[in-house]
Amino acid sequence: MQKSVRYNEGHALYLAFLARKEGTKRGFLSKKAAEASRWHEKWFALYQNVLFYFEGEQSGRPAGMYLLEGCSCERTPAPPRTNAGPAGARDALDKQYYFTVLFGHEGQKPLELRCEEEQAGKEWMEAIHQASYADILIEREVLMQKYIHLVQIVETEKIAANQLRHQLEDQDTEIERLKSEIVALNKTKERMRPYHTHQEEEDPDIKKIKKVQSFMRGWLCRRKWKTIVQDYICSPHAESMRKRNQIVFTMVEAESEYVHQLYILVNGFLRPLRMAASSKKPPISHDDVSSIFLNSETIMFLHEIFHQGLKARLANWPTLVLADLFDILLPMLNIYQEFVRNHQYSLQVLANCKQNRDFDKLLKQYEGNPACEGRMLETFLTYPMFQIPRYIITLHELLAHTPHEHVERKSLEFAKSKLEELSRVMHDEVSDTENIRKNLAIERMIVEGCDILLDTSQTFIRQGAMKNSNTIIVNHECHSKSHSGWTLLLSGPDILYNSKEDRSVW
Repeated sequence: MQKSVRYNEGHALYLAFLARKEGTKRGFLSKKAAEASRWHEKWFALYQNVLFYFEGEQSGRPAGMYLLEGCSCERTPAPPRTNAGPAGARDALDKQYYFTVLFGHEGQKPLELRCEEEQAGKEWMEAIHQASYADILIEREVLMQKYIHLVQIVETEKIAANQLRHQLEDQDTEIERLKSEIVALNKTKERMRPYHTHQEEEDPDIKKIKKVQSFMRGWLCRRKWKTIVQDYICSPHAESMRKRNQIVFTMVEAESEYVHQLYILVNGFLRPLRMAASSKKPPISHDDVSSIFLNSETIMFLHEIFHQGLKARLANWPTLVLADLFDILLPMLNIYQEFVRNHQYSLQVLANCKQNRDFDKLLKQYEGNPACEGRMLETFLTYPMFQIPRYIITLHELLAHTPHEHVERKSLEFAKSKLEELSRVMHDEVSDTENIRKNLAIERMIVEGCDILLDTSQTFIRQGAMKNSNTIIVNHECHSKSHSGWTLLLSGPDILYNSKEDRSVW
């Protein structure tokens, strides 16, 4: 039987070498020994999520190491001192900064440390708090999403630059053609000049007439353009464009509010509960946290990127182009399937966790945050359920005020059809999931069980009182020649069934 864990010593020595050279935090700390209240000064070096300690600053081989993944760090008061020893030495020990590293797994004793200065102790605690590989992975995922978004923007800008380059080439060709026409006209004018008589002085009355004619032409031109502008402002097309822009502005405001709600859900509930689950006496487990919040953090990152894109489009108003943003958003909206499919289960897990008095007290403390505005956690968990239908309604209103010849009409129609398809798929999955859960609940109500209810082809119809008994009716599809379907009635300990043809008997 293996009694110890083997590890690659060469790899550990290499990590210790990197910690000495490139560690995020290095310096002397006093470490409390396992035996009674003895402190030994060691030279510590933190590299990623591994803490090494050496006998001295020049030591090449570490004396030990600690894996900090999932640990927490907290300040501890100075231990009580006996009256032995000089008073100055006791005061110096009391002024030192004491803190403890608590490991997330059982069987590992806390690591008690101290240092001479309070500022140095705070820096060590902050560095240990941030020494988590999981946090690095989350940050990497966020950066990767932003990188993908930036790459897509760069590709779009390259296409736009290529189009502008072609337009400039066409304009250069047109300018050269116009220059050649001007040169030809000047040559024609030079040839015709000898045939015109030169008038040294024009009649003053003729000048006045020309001036009045010029004034009248300018007035008529301004009146004509004023009429054209007023007619356009009152036209149905202009009214449709105003409504279209108003819909877009409303969508941006709604998206900003939605991102704010997701931010409260993640930073006000998910992350504090995740930290509470890692405490010494957790009021909730990590599995329950994952079951309640599902992938809400990923949904928040996605909509933060989408919201930034909407705000960038508003900077180019009144030229509002949104189709490319929906092209980026659509492939990522499949993450809503998991959230919507397991929403009822997450609320059930939350209700079960509230039976724990410590968890309920902690949750009420979080819900008392002014940012929540009196709303409960269930309210924030429900917001993502309505986001896809809200997008469908917005696109429907936007298409109602988008001309058929508009450049992004087809793209918006495609985005609307994809969202409707995704909504139908999620609705069907939710219906199937709820049907299976109801059938399982019915099966548990029967003392000896009922194997036929474990078939996934069952469809729950209704439940209620019938002939002074509690009756549950379930539709069971049967593909035999004699029966097209069965109706199963459960009443107390008896199980009754008959075919659809004889349903009138009941």
